Formats: sequence, C-alpha cells, structure tokens
Amino acid sequence: MTVYRERLWAPPALYLATALVIPASLLVFLPISATAGVAVAIGMELAVLVLLWALAPVIEVTDTEFHAGRAHLPRSVVGEVAGFTGAAATSQRGPELDARAWTLFRGYVHGVVKVEVRDAADPTPYWLVSVRDPEAVTRALTTGAERTNRTEPA
Repeated sequence: MTVYRERLWAPPALYLATALVIPASLLVFLPISATAGVAVAIGMELAVLVLLWALAPVIEVTDTEFHAGRAHLPRSVVGEVAGFTGAAATSQRGPELDARAWTLFRGYVHGVVKVEVRDAADPTPYWLVSVRDPEAVTRALTTGAERTNRTEPA
C-alpha cells in the first residue's frame, strides 16, 4: 500500500522558459525553409515538454519500500530519518554532504529528507532526496517503523 507519493514536477516558470526553443529553432531553420522551421520549432518544443514531464522523478513510500526515482530501498534497512528545509537543507546538500551518499536533487525543490541506510553490505551511509514536504515523508517512513525495521522475531 502506498503511504506517501509525490512527483517532483518542474515549476510552471520552467515550462514557460522552454518556449525559448521556438525562436531558437526558427532562427536556425527559417533560412532553409519556413515550413521546416515551424515544424522543427513545434517538434522541439513538444519534445522538451515531454522530457520535462517524463523525467520528473516520483518519490514514494510504500509499506515495504522507499522509492526515489528509479531507485528503491527496502524499509527493513531504513534507519534514522530526518527532514530539512531552508538553510538546513542547503547545508545538507552542500558542506555536510557525505560523498558516499546517494542523492536525488532537484534545484527547484527546496526541502530534503535524509534516510539512513542500515545495511552492512551497502557502502552508502544515507540517501538525501529532494522532497516538497520533508515532514510528511519523515512521518511516512517512520510510521510503522517498529514493524518494518524489526530484525528479530517478535
């Protein structure tokens, strides 16, 4: 069952900025052919919009796994979870970042969640993932943690 899910969509301003592909394409192709210029401009704009849509990663917490984009982490190896916003999030993405950490950042998403990896076979100490609501992701990952992170039988 899905406990939390969000797609890290680009902000509307970025979608509007992709419109700059149109005059750039026209500038290159109009001297060759007006029809080709318009066709290429429309085609490139659609391609850029589809790429922005398709490449927006999904952050999802289920009963058994934490998904960030195409990567997934079993909840049984999830340790401490902390959410950060503002200057603390910037610090986590910068000076405090461990080079061995697995990251998924989007510059237009300001919050991050830090998920400790408790797997002796995995050299990654933690995941640092951009999220819009760090508190909700932290809650989703820690709710039922006593059930999903148990290493000994009850």
